[in-house]
Amino acid sequence: MEHTAAYLGLIPLLPLTGALVIGLLYMFTCTTNPLPEKLYGALACVGPLLSFFLALVVFFHLKGLPPEERFLVHNAYTWFAVGDLHINMGFLADPLSALMLLFVTLIGSLIHIYSVGYMAEDKNYGKFFCYMNLFLGAMLILVLGSGPVVMFVGWEGVGLCSYLLISYFSEDTNNVLAGNKAFIVNRIGDLGFVLGMSVLFWAIGASGFDYLSLRANAHNLTPAIGITVCLLLFVGATGKSAQIPLYVWLPDAMAGPTPVSALIHAATMVTAGVYMVARFSFIYAHFPIAGSVVAWVGILTALLAAIFGMFQKDIKKILAYSTVSQLGYMFAAVGVTAYSAGIFHVFTHAFFKALLFLGAGSVIYALHHQQDIWKMGGLKDKLPRTYWTMLIGALALSGVPPFSGFFSKDEILFSALATGHTGIWFIGVLVAGMTAYYTFRMIFLVFHGAPRDKEAFDHAHEPPAVMTIPLVILAVGAAFAGVLNLPAIFGGSLNVSQWLEPSLVEHHGHASIWLEIMAMLASIGVVACGVYIAYKKFGQGAEEPVFTGFAKIGYYKFYVDEIYNAVFVQPYKGFGSIISRFLEPKVTDSGVKLSSWLYQKAGTAFKALQVGYVRIYALYMIIGLSLMSLFLSQTIN
Repeated sequence: MEHTAAYLGLIPLLPLTGALVIGLLYMFTCTTNPLPEKLYGALACVGPLLSFFLALVVFFHLKGLPPEERFLVHNAYTWFAVGDLHINMGFLADPLSALMLLFVTLIGSLIHIYSVGYMAEDKNYGKFFCYMNLFLGAMLILVLGSGPVVMFVGWEGVGLCSYLLISYFSEDTNNVLAGNKAFIVNRIGDLGFVLGMSVLFWAIGASGFDYLSLRANAHNLTPAIGITVCLLLFVGATGKSAQIPLYVWLPDAMAGPTPVSALIHAATMVTAGVYMVARFSFIYAHFPIAGSVVAWVGILTALLAAIFGMFQKDIKKILAYSTVSQLGYMFAAVGVTAYSAGIFHVFTHAFFKALLFLGAGSVIYALHHQQDIWKMGGLKDKLPRTYWTMLIGALALSGVPPFSGFFSKDEILFSALATGHTGIWFIGVLVAGMTAYYTFRMIFLVFHGAPRDKEAFDHAHEPPAVMTIPLVILAVGAAFAGVLNLPAIFGGSLNVSQWLEPSLVEHHGHASIWLEIMAMLASIGVVACGVYIAYKKFGQGAEEPVFTGFAKIGYYKFYVDEIYNAVFVQPYKGFGSIISRFLEPKVTDSGVKLSSWLYQKAGTAFKALQVGYVRIYALYMIIGLSLMSLFLSQTIN
């Protein structure tokens, strides 16, 4: 067991070492003799693949243990100690983190392999893979951290890497601004996370600030403190996982390279908030008021993002809003204490969302970086592997049976209904139909009908195998991952939920099998309507519409960015301008000048004492000795 536990430190260390090696090689060779792209690609892929192999070892080791013993702890070293408090750089593997490890490392590895082809001939090829390895390593620290302090190291690490990769094309000002936006908005959320950790430590941290100790002592939390901790931690989650009101950074994050979008949306950053809430289920499950807030914020975010997704024309932004919407489903699940359902949707979403983003990358690659779906069309026969794999991803995202998204999404909806959250269920079903509509709107406009840009269409071709093979692997996952958690109605026993049970504190609702069947049929019917409407409007080709009324408001995303700019950004910039123009010259400059004047006068005074005569220095010594003698005599007396 100790031998396997030692692997926990290696899992994040391998990609972090890759980031260090690639970064040093790039730094010392980029201006003189750039290294071959194949070398960078091989170095970048080996760490994630080895981490995936070790994750498999850890998973199967835990699987061989009794459920109540399924945890491994590895304390690499004592990070810092203050009084009786000792914070270890520790790693915890239990059923929850083991499942996360599997798909984070697998999908992270596939995205790295895909990137070898997608980023070919980029002038900063080595820097890109340095950042990608660092991103994956930070996420693995977040997942494996044995307590909230270590989690926060990974939490901040993925925030830094998202900034570096979103603004990767730094020659473009808009990309840099998008990176800044992501970084700043996440810092707002992180303040809530830090405050939540502080209150939690103040309340029960003295007995140990790792998850196992916190779980054992969570009963010491009063309702007021417990709800406060839950809501503050959730503020952090709204930043990382792009929920109302801090969702605005994620669509702009599409400024980075497409593999970055896939990594952010499928395997790393945005899943962190859902994972965090599930990790703290031992607190959230006992305070239903906080859970209701989480659930309603989640489902309203899902609805808002679905509305926006219906009117976007950038293929990556359509998928970005779908991620925000699906994250809303996940938070709705953990909010109604269906933590295993939320995590299972994280799992299936990782496959079909990585597939859709990488498929979109293949389309963009084939069309020489065109991202406007109204300038595409007819690509089905030109890009057959991309089309069929993206179609599988679209079916899974839309929740069409028997694809994976159907099982995970419907488990969330049924959990909401079974626990009495009828309003959340109703909005969730509505969002499912909207999701099917805008997803197949994208598929029909990109791959069906006549080509709208004949020149780009004529030059389009299927990407190389290094890009399409990951699509095929992800398509298999998107198609069949749902069978891992089949409910009893399909002859299954919710295997994933049973696996996660030792890590989570769930309150299951109870409802009849007929209610489950009716809820499922309602969801399928609404999804079918969404696909049908999309087919009727866009299946045979369509011209770009001129949006008016509600559609125009939806296209401009309810002007939320403009409102934030007017209410927060511009006043802050105006305040900064006042400081730089008026207060800084009068206060800061005056203070600097005063310090300079005082030092000058002090120097002049001391200069007068330095006359260069021995007799004067002897006099100083006599005066000094006399004063010391007087002081000592007074002290003795």
